[in-house]
Amino acid sequence: MRFEGSVAINAPIDKVWASLTDPNVVSQCAPGLKSMDIIEPDKRFNVVASIGFGAVKVNFDADVEFVELKPPTYAMVKAHGKAPGSAVDVASDMHLLEGPDGTTTLDWTANVVVVGSIAGLASRLMSGITKQLSAQFFNCIKGKIEGARVEA
Repeated sequence: MRFEGSVAINAPIDKVWASLTDPNVVSQCAPGLKSMDIIEPDKRFNVVASIGFGAVKVNFDADVEFVELKPPTYAMVKAHGKAPGSAVDVASDMHLLEGPDGTTTLDWTANVVVVGSIAGLASRLMSGITKQLSAQFFNCIKGKIEGARVEA
């Protein structure tokens, strides 16, 4: 399944880039995140997240890796997560575009593949769940970036 979106952020591109590539900032906004361990700084992370599919909650243990970084305009992340009897693979990228008056536009895409015992349930509910979780994440991250003090 493919998902995409665009978010206008009232902050300069360098500040948006720094926030979106900092796992400590991103983890504060990731819905369902239970834990995050940095395996290799600025490169690999392990996360445990709980995602609800209707009445079913699934805990995923996932390895996340930045596979391409072109500061301050492009990043690609890949993740592979496992849950009992199921797995998920995600490939996501973001493009940052400098806008007028020190604003930044974030365009993102995510390709998600779910296999195993929750695949049928996930395929029926994934679109709505992804829209909801994406909105929560981007509203949070936008608030953190726009509300953060600008360092001199």
